[in-house]
Amino acid sequence: MLEHIELFFKSIFIDNMVFATFLGMCSYLAVSKKVSTAVGLGAAVIFVLAVTVPINWLLDQYILKEGALSWLGEEYASYDLSFLSFILFIATIATMVQLVEIVVERFAPALYNSLGIFLPLIAVNCAILGGSLFMQSREIPTLGLALNYGISSGIGWFLAILAIAAIREKIRYSNIPAPLRGLGITFIITGLMAIGFMSFGGMLTGGDETPTEKDKTNASIKAQDKNNTELTPSTAVVDNLKNQ
Repeated sequence: MLEHIELFFKSIFIDNMVFATFLGMCSYLAVSKKVSTAVGLGAAVIFVLAVTVPINWLLDQYILKEGALSWLGEEYASYDLSFLSFILFIATIATMVQLVEIVVERFAPALYNSLGIFLPLIAVNCAILGGSLFMQSREIPTLGLALNYGISSGIGWFLAILAIAAIREKIRYSNIPAPLRGLGITFIITGLMAIGFMSFGGMLTGGDETPTEKDKTNASIKAQDKNNTELTPSTAVVDNLKNQ
């Protein structure tokens, strides 16, 4: 359970897709002019990541990895199909994005029209593919953790685009210098937000120091304090005379 909680918060705040790796910036910048469209696209990204990352985990574990085909027989144990990772991952993502597009068009036509070309472009959004590739490179051990990683990565991207959309709606009425209007001030705000999210990096690093190091440090401090308290006036006088 602790492993799930740690992965959840780390994926949202520390390894945020936008602020830590700057993935999915094209749709992040283009669709973040209004909060309503940002919420719709962010929800679609959460759904696609939540579905594609576990599916791609299964593909990686039982088809793509070296020796993954051993369940078919011993003669397939030496097969390595990892070179097909990009093709199968993108095929899975494209299928899920097509499903999302059909559902949004059917039940939310206004949102579908406002998102425009950027809804089908989720299929080539590097944040979506990055979620599956990070899952593969980090060797996430279980399907549950893969599902957790997909949902939490999507939530992190959702929070990023929601935050910048809210800020961009407010700064429309601000007196911004002409050269910085539009994407200029958006890039600056994104950089400042990324610096802010870097502060969350200390959340999971507080226990790096080993107990033995702490014990040694405390013992040395106690020993020094003990020597200082046991130093008598006569001893101090003798030490001073010797130094003179």
